[in-house]
Order: sequence, then C-alpha cells, then structure tokens
Amino acid sequence: MLENEANPTLSKSTGLPRKRFYRARAHSNPLSDSHFPIPISPHHVDYFLHYPQFFPSSDQTDGSKKIQFADIGCGFGGLLISLATLFPETLMIGMELRDKVTEYVKERILALRTANPGQYQNVSVVRTNSMKYIPNYFEKGQLSKMFFLFPDPHFKEKNHRRRVISRFLLDEYAYVLQVGGIIYTITDVEELGEWMKTCLQDHPMFEALTSEELEVDPVVKLLSSATEEGQKVARNGGQTFQAVYRRIAPSL
Repeated sequence: MLENEANPTLSKSTGLPRKRFYRARAHSNPLSDSHFPIPISPHHVDYFLHYPQFFPSSDQTDGSKKIQFADIGCGFGGLLISLATLFPETLMIGMELRDKVTEYVKERILALRTANPGQYQNVSVVRTNSMKYIPNYFEKGQLSKMFFLFPDPHFKEKNHRRRVISRFLLDEYAYVLQVGGIIYTITDVEELGEWMKTCLQDHPMFEALTSEELEVDPVVKLLSSATEEGQKVARNGGQTFQAVYRRIAPSL
C-alpha cells in the first residue's frame, strides 16, 4: 500500500496502473519508422524476459515451449488478461506499436502477477510493429491463434495499405499460423468488417468457421466483451462485425 501511495500511476485500491497516466493517440501510423529493439529471428526472442516463471534463466529457453497466441494491436490488454486465465499453460503475447500503451500493459501484467501469485505468468507484451516484424518473432506454423480486435479502419482509400488485414499481410499470417490455427477479427466499422472478411475468404489458405464452431469456441465470446473498445461499443448500443477463419493447407 505504501508503494502505491508513493506511485500515483497505481490505483490505491487495486494496485493496478491507472489508464489516465498512459493515454495515447487511438492509433499510430504503421508505415512510419519507429525505433525499438527487434529480434533478428524467432530464436532471438527473449523468453526469459517475458515469462520468467516458465524460463527461470535465459539458458533454459530450449524451444520446448513457445508463444502460441498473438494479439496484434493489443491496446490496453483486456483480451490478453482474459485469455491468460482461460489458457494458463499457453504462452501469449500482445504486440502494440504505441509506447505508452505498451508500458501500461507491462505494468498491468506485473501488478496482476504480484496480486495473484502463480497467475498471469503466461502473458506478456512487446512494443513492435507487427505489420513489419511478425517473421522476426514467430517461426513457421508456431501460432495457434491470432487476434485483430478493433483495428484502425484507415478510412481514406489512399490509406487502405495501412490496414493490418490485407491480402499481402495474410500471406505472412498464414506462414506463422499452424494448419488449423485461427484468426479472429472484429470491428464496429461495417466497411472494414466487409474488407477483412473479403480478404480472408479470398485467400486460398483460410476458411470460415461454421456457425456451430463459433458457438462452442469460448474465445469468440470474449471478442466483443474483453477489450475497452468492445465495451465502449456495447455501452453505446453499437454493432460489431466479426470474421473468424481457420488456417488450412493449400490445395494442390
């Protein structure tokens, strides 16, 4: 408690970081140059830094356990926090371009680990540009789930190339997703929802989940409820548009 009183960025009642100290622009330009460390290959990702309970020393990152979930543009980490307890043995990471938001998620995870010993050890965050550096973090077929929740719509046609879901970027996502892995997308912008759905259904390495599969997937229910953006849409009575697709082997 004394530590919280000394640190105004932490809530006195919960010990969690307060968002008002970490506010940033809603979105960043993914095509601009940013300066942050990038691993030169997936083998150089520091698992000890991200998951110290699973990897007590940097010498023990033998590759037997790898990141399986990636939340692209994770925002304030709401989905990651929900997934961490739903899949406690699965390593997952949020990838966020905005520095202040990334710092908030780091502090949030550390506070939750302190308040809940043994929990939230499987979740982490990294500041990076996922549109440029996905192959630097993940090997071929490494991921089982990727999330794209309420991405920047980039409304102007000249800026559509900045959209995080595109026919070209889906090639990279297909590379790092295992066969049977799933991409989850959701937005409250109908045009963007149609764009993402069209990109996915036109790609030869993805197929839509059936309504029956969506109904029994526990993750689908979190898409609209776990994030700050989703909760805001719900409060305002807005609509959301989902596209959930499975990675398949290409037909020969």
